[in-house]
Amino acid sequence: MADESGLNPFVFACQGGLVLDQSTFAMQPGMALELENFEPATTGGYRRISGYTKWNTNIVPQDQSATESVLMSAHFKGNVIAARGRKIYKGAAGSGSWTEIDTGRTGAGRYTFFRYNLGGTDKIVWADGANHASIYNNSSIVDLNSTGAPADPSIVVGHKNALFFAGTSSNPNEVIYTAPETDTDFSTGNGAGAFSLDSAVTGLFPFREDLFIFCEERIYKLVGDSFANYIVQPVTREIGCTNGFTIQEFAGDIVFLGPDGLRTVAGTAKIGDVELGTISRAVQERFEGLSDVDEFDSVVIPDKTQYRIFFSNASTPRSTTTGVICVRKGDVYEFADIKGIRSSSTDNVVVAGSSIVVHGDFDGYVYRQEQGNDFDGNVVTGKYRSPDLTMGDSGIRKSFDRVIINYAPEAAVSADLFVRYDYESPNVARPAAYPFDTTTSVAVYGSSSYGVATYGGQSNPLIRQPIEGSGFAIALRVNDRGTSAPYSLKGFQLEFQADARR
Repeated sequence: MADESGLNPFVFACQGGLVLDQSTFAMQPGMALELENFEPATTGGYRRISGYTKWNTNIVPQDQSATESVLMSAHFKGNVIAARGRKIYKGAAGSGSWTEIDTGRTGAGRYTFFRYNLGGTDKIVWADGANHASIYNNSSIVDLNSTGAPADPSIVVGHKNALFFAGTSSNPNEVIYTAPETDTDFSTGNGAGAFSLDSAVTGLFPFREDLFIFCEERIYKLVGDSFANYIVQPVTREIGCTNGFTIQEFAGDIVFLGPDGLRTVAGTAKIGDVELGTISRAVQERFEGLSDVDEFDSVVIPDKTQYRIFFSNASTPRSTTTGVICVRKGDVYEFADIKGIRSSSTDNVVVAGSSIVVHGDFDGYVYRQEQGNDFDGNVVTGKYRSPDLTMGDSGIRKSFDRVIINYAPEAAVSADLFVRYDYESPNVARPAAYPFDTTTSVAVYGSSSYGVATYGGQSNPLIRQPIEGSGFAIALRVNDRGTSAPYSLKGFQLEFQADARR
């Protein structure tokens, strides 16, 4: 309803995430046609993502070539275990050096690893697809090369106090496991064993009481407690996992990359039953025509209920490397594009209640995500575009007077607001950018200077920006300039006068 000035208000909250599979007429106003480096926040709105910084200011030492990527970045006992070339190192956060802990791993590929405790000792086991798997207890290495041990597994996990291996070159369909309560005993007489499936194994993942076995074209689960009662049950013979490094436990389910995008394996109310679902329909086009699927990577940020998949490629510059953010909100998933993180290995762990998220890069460094405002000195540009908004009637021209932005700053914001009319038709006037610059609008203690910024401002202030122009539809764009600290776009109010129907 128009107010005394004749203006009609149109209010919408930023929610729904990136949606690419609906007509602009069907989209809800709060959804986004573009959402790059703005994450759907569990606290509401779209938040410009945080940056990353080097875990250790020193590069992981190269072995034979400066082009060697970081093949493993695993957090263990306060350090990061990093593999590069034929060697493995550990390094603390900060400016210390990397300490070599293993060498001679000829032809190593990307590592899988698993942290566990056996007999009161914390351990980590890893496999690289070319050498024997190894166990590290923070002081010494044990290579698993006894009789019966797999020669070159690429996959290792722990389940029911035993280790499970898969992905050997001689039999990619086989799963091998140690005897119960051991991590080095491969004697069948003590309960170790192996079984083969009818498709190559791409990933193993313990979930609740079962071990899920992902294959290229199948999914199985192993139930039971030991060799005496192990049973392999089919989950589906229609869908497989194309990349085991995309398998993550996320929001109480398992997420993985299937041939048609992101899927979940979800526990149901029925004990022992599971269901499969496709969750990425809204951004399905992001998963079409992708090459080099083997190099993709993923990580979970638990305190944000967020899954990130990176479309990494050794030959793609970091600045153009893309990916997808997936956030679980209640029973729905919201998505956004991510750009500028080129991951060759990842890990996430919760230590003393704090999430630690790291990734190794193809440049030889290990980085910690969710730190700072930029990508290790490189800007984080963000983009948001609303749907084309008709205020319920695309046949009436509207003259726009003002846009009110509701946002939540964490420090100063430096961005531009663009207003575009009639589906960005080239024949319609395009107003110049309106500054969305809030240096003096609100201040965050510890981030602003006394006498320059305004302390005591609202935590969710409003910016009232007069605009000009008219059209049958309007779209709002926010382009972050890359120098802002993170902030959240919460919602907008458009004020307009309805003109005659045309």
